[in-house]
Amino acid sequence: MKKAVSRRDLLFAAPFAATSVFGQMATRGIPARPRPEPSHRPYAARFTDVAAAAGLREPVIYGAADRSTYILETIGCGIALFDYDNDGWLDMLVLCGTRLEGDPPGASNRLYRNNRDATFTDVTERAGLIRTGWATGVTIGDYNNDGYEDVFITYWGENVLYRNNGDGTFTDVTRQAGLLNHRRRWGTGCTFVDYNCDGLLDLFVSHYAAFDPTRVPPAGRDSRCNFKGVPINCGPRGLPADVCALYRNNGDGTFTDVSAASGIASVDGSYGLTAVAADFNGDGWPDIYVAGDSTPSLLFLNRRDGTFVESGTESGLALNEDGKEQAGMGIGVGDFNLDGRLDILKTNFCDDTVNLYAARGNANFADVTSASGLDVETRYAGWGAGVMDFDNDGWPDLFWVTGSVFPEVEKTLPQYAARSPRVLFRNLGNGRFEELLTEAGPAIGQAHSSRGCAFGDFDNDGDVDIAIINLNELPSLLRNDVSGANHWLKVKLIGAKSNRSAIGARVCCFYGSKKQLQEVCAQSSFLSVNDRRLHFGLGSEASASLEIVWPSHITQKFLRVPADRLVTIDEERGIVAATPMGK
Repeated sequence: MKKAVSRRDLLFAAPFAATSVFGQMATRGIPARPRPEPSHRPYAARFTDVAAAAGLREPVIYGAADRSTYILETIGCGIALFDYDNDGWLDMLVLCGTRLEGDPPGASNRLYRNNRDATFTDVTERAGLIRTGWATGVTIGDYNNDGYEDVFITYWGENVLYRNNGDGTFTDVTRQAGLLNHRRRWGTGCTFVDYNCDGLLDLFVSHYAAFDPTRVPPAGRDSRCNFKGVPINCGPRGLPADVCALYRNNGDGTFTDVSAASGIASVDGSYGLTAVAADFNGDGWPDIYVAGDSTPSLLFLNRRDGTFVESGTESGLALNEDGKEQAGMGIGVGDFNLDGRLDILKTNFCDDTVNLYAARGNANFADVTSASGLDVETRYAGWGAGVMDFDNDGWPDLFWVTGSVFPEVEKTLPQYAARSPRVLFRNLGNGRFEELLTEAGPAIGQAHSSRGCAFGDFDNDGDVDIAIINLNELPSLLRNDVSGANHWLKVKLIGAKSNRSAIGARVCCFYGSKKQLQEVCAQSSFLSVNDRRLHFGLGSEASASLEIVWPSHITQKFLRVPADRLVTIDEERGIVAATPMGK
C-alpha cells in the first residue's frame, strides 16, 4: 500500500518557490495617533547603560550587520537573568548566533558570574557552556529538583539541555534526557512548565518554521520578497510552519514526548516565537500562550487531564482588534490595572501597535491598546517586553525593545532605521499610559537592533534593571536608579511539594487599597528569562500582605510583611528569611 503524502510532507520536501506564496512579516501599516499633552509628572526611575563597565565585553554575533540574506539571520535570541550558583546575586546567560559563512572568533553563548560589586566575570569556558550555532530561546528551571537551576536552549538545528552540577559547571544531558530532535528543526520559544502539577518540571517548545537555506532564495533573488520595493530576505510567509512540542518529565532525568497525546501537536499553521506558561484562566492549572509571527497567536488551555485545547481566537488573544494576524514577537505578563488577573503585552512588527490585552476572567481578554494610549507609537519592530513597576509607585509600567529585521532598507528608506530606541510607557494609574522619551534617562533613547531582554535586580538595590540583547554589538545592561521614597517588596519562592523553582506559583500582593497578581514564569519577554524573584512596587505603603497559591494548590497567607526587603518563602516552612536590601 502506498503511503499517503500530506501537504506538510510536500512543503518540507519541495523547493520554496515551487510551493509557496511569498510574504514578509504581517503589519497593519497604520500611522501613530497624535500624542496627548504630557502629564509633566516626575518619573522616579532613571536608566543608564553600564554594560561595558560591568564587564560584558563580547558582542552578540547574529548574521551580518548590514544585510540579511536569509530570515535565519533576523530573529535573534534571548537572554536570562538567574542565580546559577545560589549566592543570592543574579548571573547572566547571553545567547549568541553565528554567521552564514562560518563561526567567527568569540561566537558562543556567554555565562557571566555576578561579582556582587556591579561587575561580572565571564565564566563560560569553566562552566562548560562554550557552544556555537544559531541559538534562539532559553528557559531556566530546576528540572531534577536538586536545588540548582538547569538550562535549556533552543536552536535552529539541535536544542540542548544543560544540567547544573552544583559546582559551577554544567553537563550537556540532551541525549540522556531523550530530548534530541529526529530532524533539523527551528526551535524558538521554550518554557519549563509543570503542566500536570506533579511537582516535576515538564518542557514546552515552540517552533518557527521549516527552514533550509538550499531551498529558499536569498535576498534579492526573488522580486516578491521586498519591503516597500527594497529587496529583502524571504519569509516567514511561504515557509512551512512547524508544530509545538511538549515533553513530560519522567522524574528520573528523562522526558517523554507527549506532543501528540496532549493535543499540542494537532495545532499547526503558526510561526511560533516566545512561549509563556501561566494560569491565564485562574483555574489553578498552567496554560501556554505562544506569540505567532504573521499567524494567529496560540493559547493552549490546560484541560487538567494531560491534554490541552487551543483557544486563542475564542479568548481574544489570537488576532488584533480588527481580526487580523500580526507579527507577534515578545510577550510581557503582569497585572497592569491591579484587578488581580494576569494581563498580556505582545509586541509586533513596525507600522503597527503592540497589543495590550486586559484579562476579563475565565480566559477572556479585551484588546485595550488604543484605549490605553499605546497607539501613539507604531514606528518600530518590537521584541522583548515586560510589565514591570520600574519606579516602585505601585503601578506596573510597560517596556519593550526594538530593532529592524531589514538593515539594508535604511539606505533607501531612512525612516526605517536599522537601529532604534527602547520604548517605555509609564502607568498613569487610570487605565492609560504615557510614553516617556527622555524622562527616564539616556539609555531609553539609545538606538540598537535589539531582540531579547530580561528584567531583574542585578545589583540588589531594590529596583528592576534590564539586560538586553543587541545584534552584532555588546549586550546592554540598564541599571535603574530610583529616587524618592517609594517602597517595594521582593518575593522568592522555594517549592517543596511543588517544583523546587516554584514555576507556576502565583502571588497576590495587597498594599493599601491595591492588589497586584504576579506569577513565576520560566520564559517571557522575547525568548528570555526574568529574575525568578517577583518584584512589587508598593508606593507609599511600608508593608504588604501576601497570598500565595502554589502549583500543588496549597495556599499560604502572610500579613503585614515589612517593605524594602527580599522575603524568601518555603512551601512547607513559610517565611524562612526576610533580608533588607537597597542602597
